[in-house]
Amino acid sequence: MKIGFLGLGDMGQAIIPRLLAAGHAVTGWNRTKEKAAPMFKLGMLWAGSPREVASESEIVFSIVTDSEAVRALALGENGIIAGLRKNAIYLDMSTIDPDVSRSVAAEFTKVGLIMMDAPISGTTLTLAKGNASLMVAGDKAAFDRVLPVLLAIGPKVTYIGAQGLAVQLKVALNMTLVIEVIGFCEGIALAEKGGVPREVAVDAFLKSVVASPVLNYRAPLILDGHISDATYGNVNLQQKDMLLALDLGRKMGVPVPLGAAANEMLNACRGLGLAHHDFVTVYEVYRRLGGMSK
Repeated sequence: MKIGFLGLGDMGQAIIPRLLAAGHAVTGWNRTKEKAAPMFKLGMLWAGSPREVASESEIVFSIVTDSEAVRALALGENGIIAGLRKNAIYLDMSTIDPDVSRSVAAEFTKVGLIMMDAPISGTTLTLAKGNASLMVAGDKAAFDRVLPVLLAIGPKVTYIGAQGLAVQLKVALNMTLVIEVIGFCEGIALAEKGGVPREVAVDAFLKSVVASPVLNYRAPLILDGHISDATYGNVNLQQKDMLLALDLGRKMGVPVPLGAAANEMLNACRGLGLAHHDFVTVYEVYRRLGGMSK
């Protein structure tokens, strides 16, 4: 199929090779064309605007940082809505405010077009291994049409329901992920301060009932005593998602006390100048607070 892809950050550059390998023609766009260089080598084509990408595509994907970025590329003067064909489908994979996702989709509905929310759960590592999962919400008939393409991205694709519910679920999932990783960091720091060697504690955690995929690939980052700037999700990015979760809890009257506590640890990371490290750098914060030397 002819596929358009908007947003060539780390996740976009991990998804596009899978689409190309499945035999699809991919036309990309990004605010900075320089980021597209690795994708050009794989055969990706280029278009000058989101509108141009949409006009040439049967399916359009986007994955960008926040709600305002989605609004701009979807609804701007040269946005997707201006170029999308009547029989084409637009899927936004970004983790954004569910209400914003619904409001943008409503603008597409007004002009007889289809937008769906289709956030992805995983990192560049899980994508490369073919283990990423996707959650999709919106028009069910459209979901059935795009399912074969989604399966080229990841093997676990779930239809969630009405528009906006997939990104709402993704926000809840990301909150849980952050809480889990921060709990892991807290536990390792506690064990280490008590005299358990760090590598022994990590190994024991990963062999225990608390082990999980996210801990398996993040745990090695703390073993050498510092967090690499190579990141699966830095503090700023994860805090963006945590703030979405806290706001969602406030709007719906659902208590999220563990999410609030986890967010405070991300604040501590930022205060210590660690915002651009993978958020497992929370472990470094616990060490400092516990009086452990580097």
